[in-house]
Amino acid sequence: MTLTDLPAGFRDEEQRGYVRRVIHDRLADDRDQQECRYLMRFWWQLGMTYQEVTLDQLRANLGEAALRLVEELIDAVRTSPEAIDDWIDTVEGSLPVVRDRGFEEAETWPGGTARPTP
Repeated sequence: MTLTDLPAGFRDEEQRGYVRRVIHDRLADDRDQQECRYLMRFWWQLGMTYQEVTLDQLRANLGEAALRLVEELIDAVRTSPEAIDDWIDTVEGSLPVVRDRGFEEAETWPGGTARPTP
């Protein structure tokens, strides 16, 4: 199944950017390189109208938990911007920010949350 329709499902560029930050900050853990690589390909797909990654590739390369969240996001994007907001709230409420090992080793870990302040 193609995912090239996803960029059109967001309310605006701000919402798409917010979802991308949530994927980057909450799902893409570099301790699992393969999963992280495909999550970032999906991250890229959210803004591209050409095919960067397929659902079959995601199913083959993501763990069960990440795949469930990605599939829920795909459904939300195809449903409504409000469903996307609900997905964001669910993920932020259930997953911590992934600690980047490079930042931690350099003691430069940025503070704050993924959600921009209004």
